[in-house]
Amino acid sequence: MQFDLITIFPEFFAGPLDYGIVRRAREARLMNAQVHDLRAFTHDRHRTVDDRPFGGGEGMVLKPEPLFEAVESLTGATHGDLPASAKTAVVLLSASGTLFRQDTARRFAQFDRIILICGRYEGVDERVAEHLATDEISIGDFVLSGGELGAALILDAVTRLIPGALGNEDSIVNESFSAVGVSNDGAAPSTRHRSPVTSHQLLDFPHYTRPAEFRGWQVPEILMSGNHEQIRLWRAQKALEKTLRNRPDLQ
Repeated sequence: MQFDLITIFPEFFAGPLDYGIVRRAREARLMNAQVHDLRAFTHDRHRTVDDRPFGGGEGMVLKPEPLFEAVESLTGATHGDLPASAKTAVVLLSASGTLFRQDTARRFAQFDRIILICGRYEGVDERVAEHLATDEISIGDFVLSGGELGAALILDAVTRLIPGALGNEDSIVNESFSAVGVSNDGAAPSTRHRSPVTSHQLLDFPHYTRPAEFRGWQVPEILMSGNHEQIRLWRAQKALEKTLRNRPDLQ
């Protein structure tokens, strides 16, 4: 998979690209990420990427010309139109976008290429969202100074879904926001036997490690019982309880 990050702060990504799963996936050639300086696609002496908003108001707005030129230079498309056969997503990071969720990451993981446009200042010329981006995405109900943090988040979330990126592929199945079958008694069936169940989005079950006792707090005995079926049922129940407690909106 190819990631392209378009930003006015290319140095920002020196850290996120060089650690953890993203770094390992790059080294294993499972994905590639390139950072592009938006100012390289300007043609004036001052390398201008923003201007004042029409109609007045505070702040500055990113201009459409350099953004269109940047994406078109990467895709070979003209007038922002990607060919119908292109498995490419052009993602505009915006506080006004659709909320990014795990199912969004799974959808993006099916693409061959993802171009991430990092918004800045007061916003981005709306013609970018209407005629260039295939997706306008927000990472939460809050406002950041720019799209770089959101782009790094999306890159990480999608990379870990690439086959081979994780050492244990079951990690994807069992983590938070994975689709899990839940029976009427709250117990999740095994991954081999999922019906009849209702599909829910669950948070991950609680995890414990050594020492078995820490400051008087004991690891639940069932986890040390060696009874894998009972452990599986306990984890399913605890995942459901935690979801109802912390994220009831998922149910």
